[in-house]
Amino acid sequence: MHIVVLSRNAKLYSTSRLVEAIEEAGHKATVLDHLKCDIVSEKDNPCIYYRGTKVTGVDAVIPRIGASVTFYGSAVVRQFEMMKVFTAVDSQALVRSRDKLRSLQILARAGVGMPKTVFTNYSTEVKKIIDSVGGTPLIIKLLEGTQGVGVVLAPTQKAAESMIQAFHSMKARVIVQEFVNEAKGEDIRAFVVDGRVVGAMKRKGKEGEFRSNIHRGGSTELIKLTDEQRRAALIATRSMGLSIAGVDMLESDRGPLVLEVNSSPGLEGIEKATKKNIAGKIIAYVERKVTQNRARTNKRRRVKSDA
Repeated sequence: MHIVVLSRNAKLYSTSRLVEAIEEAGHKATVLDHLKCDIVSEKDNPCIYYRGTKVTGVDAVIPRIGASVTFYGSAVVRQFEMMKVFTAVDSQALVRSRDKLRSLQILARAGVGMPKTVFTNYSTEVKKIIDSVGGTPLIIKLLEGTQGVGVVLAPTQKAAESMIQAFHSMKARVIVQEFVNEAKGEDIRAFVVDGRVVGAMKRKGKEGEFRSNIHRGGSTELIKLTDEQRRAALIATRSMGLSIAGVDMLESDRGPLVLEVNSSPGLEGIEKATKKNIAGKIIAYVERKVTQNRARTNKRRRVKSDA
């Protein structure tokens, strides 16, 4: 089996671990930089060229698409789908997960618990926005932010008003979210593969830092999810249409509150915290899906030939 990993850097931990797991399973691994893929659209003949060479003989694709290049990255994934190549992350689910506002609306419709959140079209009713999430302290997030970048804590009413007004004056799209004090600067990452939680960890921000992202110096520890936390992670992942996801949530007095469903979750933190071969579980999932798809295709061909 030939499995392509779409990644801009083959040396990244997650990319190299996927390549390692692919090769350990006896398959061929290729890393393609999605920004260097050329998409060729033609009737009944969609194809992709990479550095001038046509990409052929691919059985599956594992997208590792950064948030800043979602538009083109998802287009490359979609092209592979048009070429009848299995993709571990659906292109539409990828786009859906990257839209913070849309994601929150989908999660709310699915009945998933989450922090109170407000989004407006540069409203001047700033005090009402603050009141809607329960007052200060509160969190302000840029819609395009990732890995904790573009996330700020407004500790007081005056600070919140100033920050929101400043973002609005720059025409920056933001969401305003309640600060869950009882979470104590910690959150939970549940890693889901094919409808199962395969690992979970608690992340804690470094001293003086309310963001728990590992990229911001946070630490991790292995945890066992409660039934309620596990159920929230699975419902959130399913509602987004994702087969592989990292679900971030807070512990609160009213149960788990989902912050985000990440369609390209990193492997380093979760593998080190859980001591599990998460990359191997992803490859096992890809193997199952490709085998199932081949069986269905062969069955259709037999039925067609018999007719």
